[in-house]
Amino acid sequence: MQPEGTRTTVRAVERALDILLCFTQSQAELSLSTIAKRVGLHKSTTHRLLASLQSKGFVRRVESTDKYVLGWILLELVSGVYHHGDLAVFALPEMTRLRDITGETVSLSIKSGAERLRIQAVESKEPIRSVVSIGKSYPLHFGASGKVLLAFSPVGEWEEVFRSTKLTGEEAETLRHQLHTIRTEGFGISSQERDVDAASIAVPVFDGDDDCVASLSISGPVSRFTKDKMKEHIETLRASAHWMSRRLSQDTANPRQMNPKEVE
Repeated sequence: MQPEGTRTTVRAVERALDILLCFTQSQAELSLSTIAKRVGLHKSTTHRLLASLQSKGFVRRVESTDKYVLGWILLELVSGVYHHGDLAVFALPEMTRLRDITGETVSLSIKSGAERLRIQAVESKEPIRSVVSIGKSYPLHFGASGKVLLAFSPVGEWEEVFRSTKLTGEEAETLRHQLHTIRTEGFGISSQERDVDAASIAVPVFDGDDDCVASLSISGPVSRFTKDKMKEHIETLRASAHWMSRRLSQDTANPRQMNPKEVE
């Protein structure tokens, strides 16, 4: 059992993180009352936590509106994630090219425990499209991207996911069969599995040790991104993933810029 002081400290940290997670691209400026309501705390408690976050640069108060926004220190933290040569950075131009070719949203995801985390995305220019958020996580056993990451993981990790998600019986056997199929065919397809009216196709990205480090996917509305359309783009998607894999495998001390056409 944790000492009372430790539990109190952990709870304060969790509440502070909950406050930071209130801010989104569409709601970047929030009042004290709104934040308190969203995290379910009294305004006085919320104000104290905001003061602590402000003192460390995680949030700042806009004097003209008396509302809060995220602080500049987060840019420094983000730069540590998106450092030069990072997969999410060097993959972006190729993902943009892939979006322009297919006309659909392109995403790059990695595995994080029993979840997948989207680390980069380029949205379709179509008015009706798959809207995605960088940094958002989803269960591994739903959708093409997650299943690709799981399929190319050690089989022992499959069982861990089954246990953590409490998948048993027919559900577990169905998923196990899907994972074997993805591993054999080299790609995964999903339709209205995680999001209603959305479909996607995903392939693995490997590093120099042939470990699957990411999944590259194309997604769109089922009305436009049909199974035939997905299969039409599979080789283009594979070529982009192959290029990323080659880029990850090369000597980072003296990288050679490759054209995706080299691996098509």
